[in-house]
Amino acid sequence: MAAADRLAMYEEAGQLTPQIQVEDYAPLVKRIAHHMMMRMPASVQVEDLIQAGMVGLIEAAGKYDASKGASFETYAGIRIRGSIVDEMRRGDWAPRSVHRNSRRVAEAIGIVEARTGRDARDQDVADQLGVPIEDYFSMLQDANSSRLFSYEEDFGEDDGRAVNSSVSMAFLGPLEGLERESLKQSLAQAIKQLPEREKLVLALYYDEELNLKEIGEIIGVSESRVSQIHSQSALRLRARLQDWQGKD
Repeated sequence: MAAADRLAMYEEAGQLTPQIQVEDYAPLVKRIAHHMMMRMPASVQVEDLIQAGMVGLIEAAGKYDASKGASFETYAGIRIRGSIVDEMRRGDWAPRSVHRNSRRVAEAIGIVEARTGRDARDQDVADQLGVPIEDYFSMLQDANSSRLFSYEEDFGEDDGRAVNSSVSMAFLGPLEGLERESLKQSLAQAIKQLPEREKLVLALYYDEELNLKEIGEIIGVSESRVSQIHSQSALRLRARLQDWQGKD
């Protein structure tokens, strides 16, 4: 069911939590939608993201349990992002070649790091792929603009439970019990072991919620280069957590 249909259904049913005034959190939906819009292609309209985010907000209001410790804003933020990702996934507009290249890059990173025992550098990965460095950067750019969060596709957060940081929230998935907890720990450790600049970009994007242009101004690179760094960090995490692929 499309976001517009679900939103209409919820509004008609009046499915809201009495203690939570959903309209008070509409600015949160807009802020998240505009933040995520910075990663979308021109064909995506911010109004569509807001609509999908409102669905997530209403669902959060209906399912929120204060006894679990997280504030409603924290819980709602996760549900809003998840709803937007789900909507974009349903209307996947990325060519198959982009998804294929993303997998190739992740595999190349894994091969280089297994062989060298250190972080794979840009040129290392390009050499492993057998492409010029400019083509590798283009592959990263395409990968970053084709998905909201590379790991959110594989590990999309399902229940909104708070974890150590919002960087981790963006990459977690619908696993249960010890398996979920083990993934959290593995992901947290993998993030800590990223190159410093990649960790900084993730922290500024997910924790501080800065857009790519703002991050570029802070670290002194172009907006497109920030996009490449973000994509590379996600694909590096994919390579390092490949044992989790396909678990659900």
